[in-house]
Amino acid sequence: MQAADSNNHYETALPKYLKVSLDNMKKAIKLKTSGKKYLRYDCDYCELQSDINTAEVSGEISPDQAWYLRSKYLGLVKEAI
Repeated sequence: MQAADSNNHYETALPKYLKVSLDNMKKAIKLKTSGKKYLRYDCDYCELQSDINTAEVSGEISPDQAWYLRSKYLGLVKEAI
């Protein structure tokens, strides 16, 4: 995860389903970085990615907000076109 920055407001006012998958991913990251065996990490990753995409496409979050979450929690980088 990246250090805290000025875009933390992107993590507020999320749809409930996205908040749940984000919380699950935060727990998964914490377990993985602690060295504990956690077999659902890949499932949590995919669920969060799917929920971010759904929220963005449905207009519940902005594209900037979606990319902030993808970058911070999934390690994805938006490519310049």
